[in-house]
Amino acid sequence: MTVRLVVVSHSEKIADGAVQLAAQMAPDVVMIAAGGTSDGRIGTSLEKVMSALDQAAGGDGVVVLTDLGSAVMTAESAQELAEDPSAVLLADAPLVEGLVAAAVAAQGGADLIAVKRAAEAVYGSGDSGASPVSSVAEGSVTGPGPEFTGDFELINQAGMHARPAAKVAGGLSSMNADVTINGVDGASMTALMTLAAGKGSLLHVEAWGPDAERALNYVGGLVQAGFGEP
Repeated sequence: MTVRLVVVSHSEKIADGAVQLAAQMAPDVVMIAAGGTSDGRIGTSLEKVMSALDQAAGGDGVVVLTDLGSAVMTAESAQELAEDPSAVLLADAPLVEGLVAAAVAAQGGADLIAVKRAAEAVYGSGDSGASPVSSVAEGSVTGPGPEFTGDFELINQAGMHARPAAKVAGGLSSMNADVTINGVDGASMTALMTLAAGKGSLLHVEAWGPDAERALNYVGGLVQAGFGEP
């Protein structure tokens, strides 16, 4: 995986824990925790963040996720001091949910911009410029571009929990398509989890935009494979 992630938190334990959680869903992604101060106190350390960026160098860029105010300022300072500031992007996203979504996107091979977008999409703010339209039959074409719909039954025992939601949102966030699943933003991990869709639930997917068919097939393939779970 070529896009790396850095986590900046006021707490060393929070940063380490977030990385450990995300690694369960994206084991091949390089993620570096930069939590707490250099002497182990609550706070942030420019030195630790710069060191994390150095460790994360060598790929196709780094996305940085932060928790509270001064962590953002520290990350911004580190970005400015980086050897290539343009290769370091700060994501405006909740730390844990954003990290998981970004990690899943990076695991899937998404580029730097797409990984950042995946993190920020957990707010439900992803927008590829298209607007929702009425549902049409799968494979039909209407309006300015192709639009597709499909219905898929959840077969995995746990349904739409964190891991499947991250896989769906992470993959969709890298596509040029707007997708809704049971009426919520398909690129938002948090929105998908609020569906509380259990085994046997039907997911109604609507997609439009240049990658609409690809997006529909992506979601359908994940669901029909049970997300690789029992």
